Amino acid sequence: MKGKIIILAVKIIMGAIALGIGIWYLSSSIGGAALTYSSMENFMTAIGAENGDVANINGCFMCKYIADLFSVIGDATELFWTAILDGLLILIALGFGIYMTYTGVAHVWAAAKSTAGTKVDEKKIEFKPWFDKVVKQGVRVFFVAALLGGAVLGGPATLKALSQIIITPILYLGGLLGMAASGVVDAATCAMGPVDAGEILSPVMGPFMCVIGNVNSVVLAGAAGGFSLMNYAWLGMGGGVFTWIAGLGLVIMFLVIGFDLFFQILSVVFKLIFLIIFMPIFIAAYAFEGAWKLAGGLFDKGINMLINAAIKIVVIALKVVIIYATVSYAADSYFPGPVDGYSVMLPPMLGTSPENPDAQTLSVMNVFAECERVSLVDGEMDKDKFTTCFTAQRAMVERSYPGAFDFLDDGWDFIVMMAALFALYFLVLRNRVEGILPSVGKEDFDFGGQIKQLGKNIWSLPKQIANAVGKAMDEKAI
Repeated sequence: MKGKIIILAVKIIMGAIALGIGIWYLSSSIGGAALTYSSMENFMTAIGAENGDVANINGCFMCKYIADLFSVIGDATELFWTAILDGLLILIALGFGIYMTYTGVAHVWAAAKSTAGTKVDEKKIEFKPWFDKVVKQGVRVFFVAALLGGAVLGGPATLKALSQIIITPILYLGGLLGMAASGVVDAATCAMGPVDAGEILSPVMGPFMCVIGNVNSVVLAGAAGGFSLMNYAWLGMGGGVFTWIAGLGLVIMFLVIGFDLFFQILSVVFKLIFLIIFMPIFIAAYAFEGAWKLAGGLFDKGINMLINAAIKIVVIALKVVIIYATVSYAADSYFPGPVDGYSVMLPPMLGTSPENPDAQTLSVMNVFAECERVSLVDGEMDKDKFTTCFTAQRAMVERSYPGAFDFLDDGWDFIVMMAALFALYFLVLRNRVEGILPSVGKEDFDFGGQIKQLGKNIWSLPKQIANAVGKAMDEKAI
C-alpha cells in the first residue's frame, strides 16, 4: 500500500509540474493578461509578431533549439557532401572509363566474331554504334558530374538549390493554406525567404517558421480564450467556478494540441532534410543506367516521402482550422451568442465578423473594445485598468440593457457544448481528416514521433524510479 501511494503521489506531482509549466509557457507567450482581443492586429502584437510577421510570434515550443539543430545539421550535411563528393566523382570517372573499355572490347569482339568467315580485306569494324552508346553515357556522366562538383552549380550550391526547390514549395503551401483558413492572413504576413543565406539548410527555416508560426497563432488564440474565461471568473467580472473550469479546460486542450502538432510538423521537415542529405547518392546513381535501376526502389521511396510530406502539411493545416472553428462556434454561441460572428473570448480569426448585431450586442462590443484600448500599452494588457474600465462601462450599458453581460455566467452550458463538439471531433472528424488525403507507400521514418517518445521516456524516469521503490517496499512487506 505504501508503494502504491508513493507511485500515485509521484504521478500527481509530475502531472501538476507538467501542467504548470505548460500553462505558464502559454500565458507568458501572450503579452499581458488575456482578457479580450477585439482585433487581430492587437492580438498579433500581443503574441510578439514583428511587423505582422507570423513567423516571429511567441510560444514556438523549442523553436530556438530547432533553429540551432538545423544549423548543425546543415553544417554536417555540407561536410558529408564534401567528404563523399570527391569519392563519388572518382568512382564515376573510373566507372565511365571501365564502361568505355568494356563496351569497346565487347564491340570489337562481337564485330570480330561476326566477320570471322570473311576475307581479311573485307573485314570492317563499324565504331559508330559503340560511339553513340559512349556519347549517350557520357552525357549522363557529365550531367551528374556538373551537379555534384561543378565550379558554378556543384557541391554546396547544388545542395542549397535542392533545398530551395524541394522543401520551400511544400512548406509554403502548408503555411499559406493555414494562414488563409485561420484568418491570420488578414492581419499578418510571412517571410518565406531564407533566415540566413549563409546556411546550407536556410531554405528550410523560413517556411518552417511560417508553418509553425501559423499553428502557434491559432493555439495561442485558443489559449487566450481559455485565459479570458479564467480571468472573467477570477476578477469577479462574471461567471463563476464553471466558467473558470471551462477556461482551464480550454487552455489544457490547446496546450496538448499545440504540443502534438509541433512534433508532427517537425517530423515532416526532417523527412525533407533526410532527402536533401542523401541526394548525392540519388544523383550519382543516375550516372549509370544499371545503378539507376538498382536504386529505383530508393528513388520511389524518396518520391513517396516527398508526396507524404506535402499531404501531412495540408492535413495539419486542416486540423488546426477545424479545431479552432469548433471552439469559435461554441464561444460564439455562448459569449455572447447566439451565433452572430462575435465572441468576447477569441480574436476574430477565420475571417468572421458580426452579422447584423443589434443595439445591445453593439454596446457589449464597444465596452470590450474600449476597455481593451484603454488597458493596452505596447501590446501589454493591464488587468487592473481593464477591470476598472469594464466595471464602469458595464454599469452604463446595463442601465439601458439589464442583463446584457449575463452571458459571462454561461460556463456550464459552454462546458457541455465543448464536450459534445470535441467528442465529435476526436471520435469522428479527426480520422476523416486523416483519410481525406491518403499517404502514398509505407512510412518508416518518423523523426518527430521518435523525439516526442524520447521526451516522454525521459520525463517518465521519476515514475519508473517510484515504481521500483514501490515494488521493493511491497517485496519487503511480504
